[in-house]
Amino acid sequence: MNKHFKSASWSKGLNIYEVNIRQYTPEGNFSSFLLHLDRLADMGVKMLWMMPITPISRKVRQGSLGSYYACSSYTKINPEYGSLEDFKVLVQHAHDKGIKVIIDWVANHTGWDHEWTEKNPEWYIRDEQGNFTERNGWHDVIDLNYQNENMRSEMIRSMQFWIHECNIDGFRCDMAHLVPVDFWQSARTACDKLKELFWLGETEDMQHVPVFDATYAWEWMHISELMVKGKKSVQDFYQVLHHYSQYPTGCSKLFFISNHDENSWNGTEYEKYGEAAKIMAMFTATWNGIPLIYSGQELPNHKRLKFFDKDLIEWNHSNPSLHDFYKNLLHLSTIDAIHSGQTFILPTEHPNIVAFLRIGEISKVLVLLNFGQENKLRVEVAHEKLHGAYQHFQSGLTFQFSEREVFELEAFRGLIYVSNH
Repeated sequence: MNKHFKSASWSKGLNIYEVNIRQYTPEGNFSSFLLHLDRLADMGVKMLWMMPITPISRKVRQGSLGSYYACSSYTKINPEYGSLEDFKVLVQHAHDKGIKVIIDWVANHTGWDHEWTEKNPEWYIRDEQGNFTERNGWHDVIDLNYQNENMRSEMIRSMQFWIHECNIDGFRCDMAHLVPVDFWQSARTACDKLKELFWLGETEDMQHVPVFDATYAWEWMHISELMVKGKKSVQDFYQVLHHYSQYPTGCSKLFFISNHDENSWNGTEYEKYGEAAKIMAMFTATWNGIPLIYSGQELPNHKRLKFFDKDLIEWNHSNPSLHDFYKNLLHLSTIDAIHSGQTFILPTEHPNIVAFLRIGEISKVLVLLNFGQENKLRVEVAHEKLHGAYQHFQSGLTFQFSEREVFELEAFRGLIYVSNH
């Protein structure tokens, strides 16, 4: 199984920051979010994933504001966020700072009062009584009929609209596996002709994986949470990563400890991972893949954000306390050992230690993470290519390592060292 499409020339070394416009500022619009761009650029963000920017259906709406994922048009802007011109300005300002912008694309379903329901009701699946219907238990949306070629063509034209009009850089494809894989192949073929794009698929379905540049690491996320809670082992953790290593070349995994769904429905990263949240973030930024940060993680954010109502992220100071932590982590994505290096797991005698060495042509990165509760844990690691001068990724202090070294780790703490060899 090979990857079907060529990745964008600029996609190496990416990280992604998911933007929840509704909850980001009191105004909840594009213009007020612009004030955060300088901070995010300084933090090292390379790509913004904008949660759905389309208007939200009013019929069967949940909560006071409804679900971002129940749209009433594919080619209009949610008026709560501003105008089409406001969004164009945001994209241009991001580009000026070297940041790419992708938008959330919800292709499986629409809201109940989407403009297509009046103009083209035959574009929807019907139940036995001829009513609009939905197959996944989300009562505020209705499913589209992918056997209808006219609907498919209009969907692709709608995607192209945002490339033509706003110069976006790609799509995050919602619940991608619910949509036939041949649609995504057609959509990507048509859209990639307009410019180099990045395609992120919310899926781990192996039929769909080769269409996308990156897909979700759901399995890893679930195993990692169980590992921290003592219900899975480090070996189980490594086994999932080995499975991912068998993916076709060019098919990256998106690693995350929070996102809009996880935060709202399953809990913050601190509910899920407890004291291990920060070292799990360290893992996402150093393993072979793409790290995701969700709006507010840099605060840190300890509350679940409401999904259907206004629930402001509490930016209570100009410099969030984890800004520098994430800045240091995101800088690592520029290092060749991280974005294109080989990975060597370093065995230790401790069952709660994750240790590995990433080796590129011009750099090496050593990572040691203690997922256990034992303090002052002495950990010995060895590798023939470990030797060299390294800098600690946060303090900048320099150390000389041989092929075998011993480190001391506190409970739920990690060490990252970078060598330019």
